[in-house]
Amino acid sequence: MFLLPAVPLHGEEEHRKKETKTDGIQLTPAMTQLAIMAAVLLGVGLCGGILAGLLGVGGGIVIVPVLYHLMSLLDIDSDVAMKLAVGTSLATIIPTSIVSMRSHLRKDAVDIPLLKNWGPAIAVGVVLIGIVKGEVMIGVFAVTAAAVAIHMAFAPEGLRLADHLPSGVPRFGIGMLIGVVSTMMGIGGGTLTVPTLVLCNYPIRRAVGTASAIGLIIAFPGTIGAIIGGWGSDELPPWSLGNVSLIALVILAPATMLAAPWGAKLAHSIKTRNLRRAFALFLGITSVRMFIDLLT
Repeated sequence: MFLLPAVPLHGEEEHRKKETKTDGIQLTPAMTQLAIMAAVLLGVGLCGGILAGLLGVGGGIVIVPVLYHLMSLLDIDSDVAMKLAVGTSLATIIPTSIVSMRSHLRKDAVDIPLLKNWGPAIAVGVVLIGIVKGEVMIGVFAVTAAAVAIHMAFAPEGLRLADHLPSGVPRFGIGMLIGVVSTMMGIGGGTLTVPTLVLCNYPIRRAVGTASAIGLIIAFPGTIGAIIGGWGSDELPPWSLGNVSLIALVILAPATMLAAPWGAKLAHSIKTRNLRRAFALFLGITSVRMFIDLLT
């Protein structure tokens, strides 16, 4: 007995093709790009949190350059990319600084009088972030990153430049410089505050504690300035609130908060000096890349 091959009824073949196409989720290039971006941001947030706990620096010093490079790869204009990186980093620092500051306040490791003295300097930075061009931000970050890299790689431990922090106008001037540069860089201030205070014979724990509070003072108004500065711009990517990427913020903030305690634990089990040198290398490469972007 011969069996004839089954012949599909009219329309059945087209129906099967449709079922095949809808059986699984079809990943479009945009979805793939978004998934890769999310994975990179998660890793950056974790690294930023670990470095914050390990070296006493804010996660912004890592978040800003990586966000900048990532957005550049997505064909976002370098000027817009830098403003987005800075604004998003400042927004990310807010919850991290709150958690850190509360911990340091319980240990009486925050210099409240110094915060009151340096407070007005932060207002200057808030104004600048809304009006300064992205190229200026890139230049400031490149120069400062190079200086911090050299300090972290070569400065001998225990180095001191003064017996105490200057008073009066010089003290206010130092605070203004830290506030302005940190806001334009999108960092919480720890990268500049801790070395400055330690070089002026400040106890390291009090320097780190005070820097955590300065991070909040810089980040909160700085984020508002970033939102206002980018409001209504047509060059921003989707899901941006002014110069703050909401997608990046939702991924970065929890990761940074989660990983900060890990860094604090690692500080007691590995050689910090080697990590400082590795981090200095990262900053040096970032600085060179940003200088190249400015010159080309």
